[in-house]
Amino acid sequence: MKNSEIAGRVRNDRKGGFIMKSKELIIGYIGGGSRQWAWSLMGDLALEAELGGVIRLYDYDEKAAKANEVIGNRLSGNWVYRAVSSLHEAVTDADIIFISILPGTFAQMYSDVHLPERMGIFQSVGDTVGPGGIIRALRTIPPFIKFAEVIRDFAPNAWVINLTNPMSICVRALYQGFPQIKAFGYSYEIFHTLNLLVKMVNLRLGRYDVGRRDIKTNVLGLNYFTWFNQIHYQGQDLMEMYRGFVDEFYESGFAAETNNILPEYFTTLHRVQFDLFRRFGWIPAGSDRHLAEFMPGNDYLRDPAFVKSWGFNLTPVGWRMKDLADRIEKGQRMVEGEEEFVLKPSENDIMLMIKALCGLGDTISNVNLPNTTMQITNLPTETVVETNALLSKGSIKPVDAGALTDGILAFTEPHVLNQTEVLNAVVYSDGEAVYRAFGRDPLTCEYPEQKLRRLADDMIAMAREEEPNEE
Repeated sequence: MKNSEIAGRVRNDRKGGFIMKSKELIIGYIGGGSRQWAWSLMGDLALEAELGGVIRLYDYDEKAAKANEVIGNRLSGNWVYRAVSSLHEAVTDADIIFISILPGTFAQMYSDVHLPERMGIFQSVGDTVGPGGIIRALRTIPPFIKFAEVIRDFAPNAWVINLTNPMSICVRALYQGFPQIKAFGYSYEIFHTLNLLVKMVNLRLGRYDVGRRDIKTNVLGLNYFTWFNQIHYQGQDLMEMYRGFVDEFYESGFAAETNNILPEYFTTLHRVQFDLFRRFGWIPAGSDRHLAEFMPGNDYLRDPAFVKSWGFNLTPVGWRMKDLADRIEKGQRMVEGEEEFVLKPSENDIMLMIKALCGLGDTISNVNLPNTTMQITNLPTETVVETNALLSKGSIKPVDAGALTDGILAFTEPHVLNQTEVLNAVVYSDGEAVYRAFGRDPLTCEYPEQKLRRLADDMIAMAREEEPNEE
């Protein structure tokens, strides 16, 4: 750490770590060239008067990190942005470390999502479960283990917040590389469902002022296959209200967010959510695009026309490529001063989390952590699960969320087992583990073993054709 970065840092002599001061934070950002999460964070930090410090941006694409350095330093606020050329330089003595990377390339993701279509296997996202999620995980685990080892050596007391998918595997790989790491995963996926609940409450009660944080929920499950088994507004149980809401809009669907908020491929009518509620009695907290991939293919992903009949869309990787190109152009315009960075607060809880860890007010939010405190009582301790947690000064404590119902557990267990299977495939070079994961996943398990082996081999071969650059 350069002395010019931060003055007056306080050392903890017993552990060699740092006592965080809210105006003297060091944040390391792995994936610091990001044009999505990084821009969102930069905007929130610029609007936050109680925090300040240095943000080090590290990215395999050094040019992208340097562009964000320019953009960040033009924003008002108490922050200095600095692009760095190495991973260890980014994280050394950091208080907080963010990880938001694209595991591999969009060419590899194109194979993840679209190669299985030759067998009639359709994926609406392809980055968490299903054949695409499994192959993406294989190339994600090694760099995440490396990140954890570097954090162990240069910032063992840092809080590490992962934003990368596949979320559960990424967090588990961090703990594999450094078991004492203080890491958790964060996803704003459930906010889309909370927005739906807000619309419902305002509609039913004739209100306009109910906000997302007014709805209190209990959260439990796996990332993107997460559930609310309790929902309250001002002490009122909303389950029966939601049941009537589902009955009214089951066939037509309900558009909670308009197209000017979400791109076309991300809009949904929530019909998969409504259907799963009728089947299991709990409110699915993920979006239809993600929820569908956790279930058997014939349920919601039979073919593109069938998907549309359920009121959501497959997201082609070609669209993601175009969106990235548009973001690169936008970033260049901001670097050159031809376009202003629009400062507006994001909907996520990241700033509340940072402030809580710094002692600036407790907060409760959804996080992804190993199930070591048995916050979900009928899942294994090593499984990375998503529940609420209480964040306070230097502390994160998962909320005891309870147990999954037998019906939900039956569809959760294959993905729990595949967390271990895919990790073992990398850590122990167990090639058969990949085939077992394909044979267990609900999107692929009905296909003949030999066809699945061939598909897995072809997808792995395609992914190896263009390996990501590493430090």
